[in-house]
Amino acid sequence: MSETTTHIPEEKSRIGAPSIPGFTEEGENLSPINDNDGSPLGGASSKAHSHGGGVGVPDSSRAGRLTSYKVEDFAKLTGREEDWRFTPLKRLKGLHTDELTGVAPKVELTGSDAVVLTEVAADDVLNGIAHTPDDRVSANAWKYASSTQVVTVPKGAEGVQATLRITGESMDAAAQHIIVVAEENTEATIILDHVGSAVLAQNVEFDVRADARLTVISLQAWENDAVHASSQQALVAQGASFKHIVVTFGGDLVRVNPSARFTGERAEIELYGLYFADAGQHLEHRLFVDHAVANCKSNVLYKGALQGKDAHTVWVGDVLIQKAAVGTDSYEANRNLVLTDGARADSVPNLEIETGLIDGAGHASTTGRFDDEHLFYLMARGIDEKTARRLVVRGFLNEIVQQIGDEALQERLTETIEMELAATEN
Repeated sequence: MSETTTHIPEEKSRIGAPSIPGFTEEGENLSPINDNDGSPLGGASSKAHSHGGGVGVPDSSRAGRLTSYKVEDFAKLTGREEDWRFTPLKRLKGLHTDELTGVAPKVELTGSDAVVLTEVAADDVLNGIAHTPDDRVSANAWKYASSTQVVTVPKGAEGVQATLRITGESMDAAAQHIIVVAEENTEATIILDHVGSAVLAQNVEFDVRADARLTVISLQAWENDAVHASSQQALVAQGASFKHIVVTFGGDLVRVNPSARFTGERAEIELYGLYFADAGQHLEHRLFVDHAVANCKSNVLYKGALQGKDAHTVWVGDVLIQKAAVGTDSYEANRNLVLTDGARADSVPNLEIETGLIDGAGHASTTGRFDDEHLFYLMARGIDEKTARRLVVRGFLNEIVQQIGDEALQERLTETIEMELAATEN
């Protein structure tokens, strides 16, 4: 595999390593179907001002971006903005330009009786505790979401698991807002299972309170025509742990933006992701971890596979270690396996460090084809090439599948991977 990374001794690079070459393309339009009329660069415009309780650092390329609940505060998108330069805007089906008045996907809760699903008004005080829109689509979703679905894990609950099945039944552009509250000293797993057909701009916020342990699995298993842009933001309090796993297979264009911010010490954030892109699919994931306080840990690992003509994946990871975040230990990595000609993976790891008093920080990115030595090893033991390739892919992705912890869901994902591999002769 070809690798784009800092020097990584023992799989963890540390501060002081050379900067990453080739990642200074701010403003370049890398999606061929976007317009090219002149517009301000995302980096420059984002530093001008901040609204709506944003926590951005003015001189930071990622955290200093504009935040606002008002869609009109965001300039019209052209594809030249740093945050949108990979995204084919014309395939967003109007999520960034239109009134989102369609019917939002149906929401159904199953699982533990301890978990409660309620609906509150769009102006309820719960809205915005853990989320502030930081792009035009998210602000548009905020404007048009007519109500909010609230999932609450009560204080002290342990071993709780529930599934929020989100079923799209309309291709009219719609908005949706979901809140997940993990109260103090809880332990819970919440699955967001997106299925059906939809054109959806979605805001999801996670309020992870003191000493809570919340695992979230966001599964994008849409039909082939779906368009989904989801901003998923979390606040993680003192002593809490937040594990967020994104699994994306379905949809025509899917863009999931998970972000998490520490608000108390001794907390931990883990962000994992698995995606498999077929011909013509655009699957994009942009992450942000904000180390705003001291003595916290974060770990990010996303893995993806691509096959077929014009299959395109995008992964952008941003970790900010603020000046106050002494004692931080952080690492992020993205691995991509390109299975056929005609597929493209873009991967950009970013790391911003404002203090040297940390335990460690590093990032890495690799994109490449099969390891010939792995294939040779398997084929030398009597395994045919097609089966050997499937074994390599399964092994490559299994590291993320194992993080899920739910046996039924793991089996479902394993079957989906097998179906994906069977779709193309590798």
